[in-house]
Amino acid sequence: MGDSAFDGRLTHLDRSGKARMVDVTSKPDTAREARARCRVTMAPRTLAMVERGEGPKGEVFGVARVAAVMAAKSTSSLIPMCHPIPITGVDVAFRIDAAAGVVDIQVTVRTFGKTGAEMEALCGACLAALTIYDMCKAVDRSMVIGDVRLVRKAGGKSGEFAREGEEPWEE
Repeated sequence: MGDSAFDGRLTHLDRSGKARMVDVTSKPDTAREARARCRVTMAPRTLAMVERGEGPKGEVFGVARVAAVMAAKSTSSLIPMCHPIPITGVDVAFRIDAAAGVVDIQVTVRTFGKTGAEMEALCGACLAALTIYDMCKAVDRSMVIGDVRLVRKAGGKSGEFAREGEEPWEE
């Protein structure tokens, strides 16, 4: 289940087991990309309301898209050992299964730097999901957020990772 480039060491722990921020000074700058997905499940009638643009707090997907971008840009402020990175692009896409009441969120983050963008993509997907929840909770408190996962990463020393069984979709 793990990344084939993983050598068994937790990089955010020093030799004595204390948390640390990894020093990336000597790493070369390279193009990197990460894609993450997350799912929000809600009552089909709630999703129909969202699709009609009738959410109690406004246009749900537009606000969730902005939240994903803001989250990707703020990740290093939220996750203690995460490096701030120069984000060069963020794409956010939604897939809807109206009958099932499912919204799948995909966030792709690109950077050119010394460390990857996996945490930024994951953070963006999660915050988009939380924003959808926040904007719809007045009419549906039974929503479920889940299935958060890294789908793909490219670039850097560890190279490519693609989660098996994940079909690509357009953004």
